[in-house]
Amino acid sequence: MSLLFKGRETEYQRKGHSFFTRMYFGIFNFIRQGVQSLGEMWRTPGASLMTILVLGLSLTLPSTLYLVVKNVQKVSSGFENAAEISLFVKQGMNEQQTQTLVKRLALFSEVEEVRFISKSDALEEFKQVSGFANALDYLDENPLPDVVLVTPTERHRSPSSAKALLNKLQQEREVDFGKLDIEWLERLNAILNLLKESVITIAFLLLSSVILIIGNTIRLSIMDKRNEIQVMKLVGATNGFIQSPFLWTGIWYGVIGGLVALICNLLMMWWLESAVEKVTGIYQSNFILQGLNAQEFLTLIALAVILGFSGSYLSVRRYIKEIEPDKV
Repeated sequence: MSLLFKGRETEYQRKGHSFFTRMYFGIFNFIRQGVQSLGEMWRTPGASLMTILVLGLSLTLPSTLYLVVKNVQKVSSGFENAAEISLFVKQGMNEQQTQTLVKRLALFSEVEEVRFISKSDALEEFKQVSGFANALDYLDENPLPDVVLVTPTERHRSPSSAKALLNKLQQEREVDFGKLDIEWLERLNAILNLLKESVITIAFLLLSSVILIIGNTIRLSIMDKRNEIQVMKLVGATNGFIQSPFLWTGIWYGVIGGLVALICNLLMMWWLESAVEKVTGIYQSNFILQGLNAQEFLTLIALAVILGFSGSYLSVRRYIKEIEPDKV
């Protein structure tokens, strides 16, 4: 610090300003620098807009993939809650033995509901669905077995818990074998896990490139103001005082870039909404496409601010220190 500023600091301390007064002026100066850095961005709209768009679009891709995973998980959770075990009763069991099995299974703590479908009811349903009612009338006997449908409780509807329950139910003496058709759900969960890992990898690469781009933008801005920084250091300005406007610039890049990413996500959701409605209409479903909620939006903005601040911080910590008046 120069003798001029050193004397002023001593005089300031000699006046005995309170801690709260110094804090007030510090906060006021910090906010003033933030407003000034925003005005500086406005004076260079071309470069600022390109940097903001790069940040916003780089955040749009991973956030969109996150929304895809979020909505697919919502769909798969509905299927998972509908997991059902089919138990085929052994041939030769009479109605009393089958009803005893149904009552016994209803007492299991893992079971929420038990439904019995007799072989005659199953045959009638098969006739209606298959369209071979006339041909089936020529059968000498009903080849279908009695079936007991077991719905697990919510706690036991995951693939692993449902499989364990299936193995337990198959041990009953009246049961020939059981069927749990959730292998497709396990495959879906595996695909979702792969998609999550892909989102993390893509986000890491894109966000790392954003930090480098913002850092390079701030570096060019520092080099452009090299003479101004040298003059400020000659009159006693500290590195921290000089760095603040550049750090604010990185923060503004993050805030505006996060808003750009949010707008892109909203436009994409609006564009896909009609297509999703057509698909859900075919399957007679009331599924609604979910976007970012308030917490996720704040997380997106916070991430953008961290990226902008990190990129600017890496540049100012290196290049402002290298600019000294004696190197003119």
